Amino acid sequence: MITLYSILVTITVYIFTLFLSKKYPLPITNPVFLSSGIVICLLLASHITYDEYIPAKRIMTFLLGPATVALAIPIYKNGSLIKKYFAAAFSGMIMGSVVTISMAIILAKMLHFYKILLISLSIKSVTIPVAAEISKIVGGNVSLTAAVVIVTGMIGAMFGPRILSVFKIDHPFARGVAIGTIAHGIGTAEAIREGEVQGAVSGGAMGIAAIITSFIIPYIAPYIF
Repeated sequence: MITLYSILVTITVYIFTLFLSKKYPLPITNPVFLSSGIVICLLLASHITYDEYIPAKRIMTFLLGPATVALAIPIYKNGSLIKKYFAAAFSGMIMGSVVTISMAIILAKMLHFYKILLISLSIKSVTIPVAAEISKIVGGNVSLTAAVVIVTGMIGAMFGPRILSVFKIDHPFARGVAIGTIAHGIGTAEAIREGEVQGAVSGGAMGIAAIITSFIIPYIAPYIF
């Protein structure tokens, strides 16, 4: 009964926040951010613990597999466009990955963060399954890494499109590359809402950026961490 209730609450809240974000397109109304907060409050009010919520989470996250595979459809449909800009996009993804890793490490060292937090911050822009494996390889904490990755994705989804608009980056391809490289899956969900091209490119960028980061971090870990 708790599992069914948790699933219904999560889906209902997410649909409601989707409607709200369309009517009031503000950073705070981002569906992932807002629905997470509302669901947490409702579960607390219902005295449902996280352990009791886990079965519902497992059922819903099982659908992430088919949803991820489904990203191949817009990528295939926009294959000619991706081929046209691939060289420039790949260079941008390498640069974006290197910059986000470097800035996170520099900031963490300036603030004298503990090593375990430094590791988590360095892989913050990679989707959770890949980030978790990288974290294990370099001696990080998987739970902390996952938390940092989620926060990064939420911030990217909430503010990324608006920052791009402020700097007048309007080309759908460029927007997709930027969001996917920095804000992984959560950012890609926002990019899909923005347009098919943005979503397709963001999905591809998310995957390629994960591969780039998985090559970079283990090699620099002995010298940086």
